[in-house]
Amino acid sequence: MGEEKKNATIYDVAAAVGVSLATVSRVVNGSQNVRPATRDKVLAAISDLGYRPNAVARGLASKKTTTVGVVMPDMTNLFYSELTRGIDDVANMYQYDVLLTNTDDDPKRALTAVRNLADKQIDGLLFMGSQLSDEVLRAIQATGVPVVLAGSVDQGRVLPSVNIDYRAAFCEVTADFLKAGNERIALILGSTDRAIDQDYRRAGYVQALEDAKQTVDEGLIFAGARSYQYGKDLAEAIDQTGASAVVAYDDEVALGILNGLQDMGKRVPEDVSIVSANNTTFTMVARPEISSIDQPKYDIGAVAMRLLTKLMDKEKLDEAQVLLPYTMVKRQSTK
Repeated sequence: MGEEKKNATIYDVAAAVGVSLATVSRVVNGSQNVRPATRDKVLAAISDLGYRPNAVARGLASKKTTTVGVVMPDMTNLFYSELTRGIDDVANMYQYDVLLTNTDDDPKRALTAVRNLADKQIDGLLFMGSQLSDEVLRAIQATGVPVVLAGSVDQGRVLPSVNIDYRAAFCEVTADFLKAGNERIALILGSTDRAIDQDYRRAGYVQALEDAKQTVDEGLIFAGARSYQYGKDLAEAIDQTGASAVVAYDDEVALGILNGLQDMGKRVPEDVSIVSANNTTFTMVARPEISSIDQPKYDIGAVAMRLLTKLMDKEKLDEAQVLLPYTMVKRQSTK
């Protein structure tokens, strides 16, 4: 048995059988327009030579690629890792390849990522992350392929999306803190301008305060990077506000705040209570364990991918803005 060629090309297959490149291409793409005897010879040569047709080239020949582009803000963040698992499982079920790009939550990188994916002849696009600037939105729409947002929103609700009701969740957490007697509640967001932070998370927090006839103190609202270090650095500023409760948009940030406060000698939850928003492993490895809003992370990714398969098959969506249920998980960081 001869040694398998590592990089056999379509030219090698055509030469071995004595047929044209077009004939090999037709066999690879399942065209019926080839004599059975010829097809058998081409398939045998493909097997003998170890030829693996490139998925994008195969897609171009059949005018349909098999690739879905996925834009995510942070591969290392457990929240997005779980979402991506849901995306990948459903993509595999429908035999789509997933092309993953990481943007570090930077709008400029997101713009480049979307344009690069469009150049790669993708069939559809899944966009994750809270940073959806007007420029990125325009670039997404310019790709001309179906797009679904996962764990992300656009202000105009133009694109199909899968999320939880962030506004209701942040309103509920804030209202629970107020009922428990907390008068000063710190809110930690990712930005001062993103729709998901301002129109949903902050709006829910403000609504709870207004419902309780409380005034909004801007000094209690913070925004910054999705990192442990940001949370740790924030602990002193939160302490100086006199806040007795904290609502944080990200688990890694919440863990940083927890450790920062405890390093300063503050007790959680006796002095300060903390609720986070993603319920990843970080909330359970923390001591004390952190109470959290639990989003169905895997399901958000899986449902978003399923919506995208429908759009790519030209099916009509029953519902374009999907809100999945969330739950509250109480742990030791709240009284």
